[in-house]
Order: sequence, then structure tokens, then C-alpha cells
Amino acid sequence: MVGILLTRGMLVGFVAGLLCFGFLKLVGEPQVDRAIAFESAMEAREKPGAGQPQHDHSAHDHSMHDHSASATPKSAEMAKDEPEELVSRSTQAGLGLFTGVTVYNTAFGGLFALVFALAYRRMGDFDARTTSALLAICGIIAVYFVPIMKYPANPPAVGNPETLGMRTAFYFAMIAISLAAMIAAWMLRNRLLQRHGGWNAALMASAAYFIVVICVALALPEVNEVPDAFPAVVLWQFRIASAGAQLIMWTVIGLAFGALAERAEGSRNFLRLKTARY
Repeated sequence: MVGILLTRGMLVGFVAGLLCFGFLKLVGEPQVDRAIAFESAMEAREKPGAGQPQHDHSAHDHSMHDHSASATPKSAEMAKDEPEELVSRSTQAGLGLFTGVTVYNTAFGGLFALVFALAYRRMGDFDARTTSALLAICGIIAVYFVPIMKYPANPPAVGNPETLGMRTAFYFAMIAISLAAMIAAWMLRNRLLQRHGGWNAALMASAAYFIVVICVALALPEVNEVPDAFPAVVLWQFRIASAGAQLIMWTVIGLAFGALAERAEGSRNFLRLKTARY
């Protein structure tokens, strides 16, 4: 039965990937282009001689041929110094984006199915569709929204390359702690269920979760490397696009996988998976 759930999870993830690709292509890529243009402009300003006035060739028309001939080898030499672009921007925004998003979503759908098979009937006495929806809600909170409140997504031209490893380590540490706290909160909810009832147990477990992640967020160091001149609108719209893609992925996987799992709930293998939880 786990193999069937895995296949369906990957299929749902692929569908979510198609929707995310369309959303990012329309909403996210224009912000990436604007960020790259800002980065190119900043690099051009930092080049030596960028602010110096150019030589006026209009007063020396008689020597134009000599200047152009001597400039050709220099231009070729400058072209050699510039690094070759391994992947064009159009490929990155087209085939590269499509491949990356669909592979990521497909893999995430398969992982979601495995977590569902592990969590079914362990989270509580919920049916398949409710379990899938709850997993999606808890997942997007623990894996995405809580970590980005501390370390938000940034477009190109934002961030120091020398601190990339440090920032990545802090971000994944926040994800791991948040996810562990969410699992512990569900275990706490199940322990409090008999004594305090469903609503009170859920509220107390939620409070415990947010207390833990808030304390961790305050303990971890701040990272703010956004240039002062970077357009605030581009930064905001890029982060909205990133959050929108995650919301699409988790919503589609949570709802569509739950519907597929519910259809399989009457099978013998699924009933065997269900009774194994008791």
C-alpha cells in the first residue's frame, strides 16, 4: 500500500509542479529579471573608470579609422576576460525553471505520501482526507512560514556570497528545529486529549510550539544583507511569489492527495495500514 501512496503522491506533486511553474513564470521571473538588472547596474558602477567622462570622438573624425582599428583587439581582449555564460537567462527562466520546479514538487509529493503513511492514525482519529489536509497545514507552517519569518527568501543581488554557507546553515537549522517542535506538539496534543478535550489540547500544543520557535528565532543571529539601494517593491514581490509557490504546492498536494487516499481507503491494504495504528 505504501508503494501505491508513493506513486499517487508523486503524481500529485507533478501536477502541483506544473501549477507552480506557471505561477513563478508569470509572477516570480519578472522580479528575478529586475534583481539581475539591479545587480548588473551595481557591478557597472563599481568598475574602474565607470564614472569618468568618455572621450569625445566627434572632434577627431579624421582619426576615427585608426581608433576603431586599435579598439578591436582591446575589445576582443576584454571579451576574453569576461566569463562565459554556461546557461543563458532564457534557458534558466524556461526549461531550467520547469525542470527544477517539477522535480522538486514531484519529490516533495512522494515524501509527503511517505509521511502520510507514517502519520495516518497516529495524529488522531482522522480519516484520510483530514489527515492529509492537517499534514499540509502543519507542514507549510513548520517547514516554510516559520523559517522565512526569521530568514526570508531573497532574489539575486541580495546577500554576500561569503556568508552563503553560514546563512544556509542557519536556515536549515531553523527548519529542523521548527519541524521537530511541530512533531513534539502533536505528541503533546495526543497526551492532553483525554484530559482536556480536542480544542483545549490543540490550543495548548499550538502555544507550546510557538513558544519554542519564537525562542529559537530570537536566539539565532540576524541576517540582513539587503543593499540600501535595492528596490523595496522588487524585494516584496519576489517574496510574495516565493510564498505563493509554496502555498500552491502544499495546497494542491494536501487536498489532491487526500482525495486520492480517501478513494483507496476501502481497500484491504489500506484497512491493514489503518488497523496497524492501534
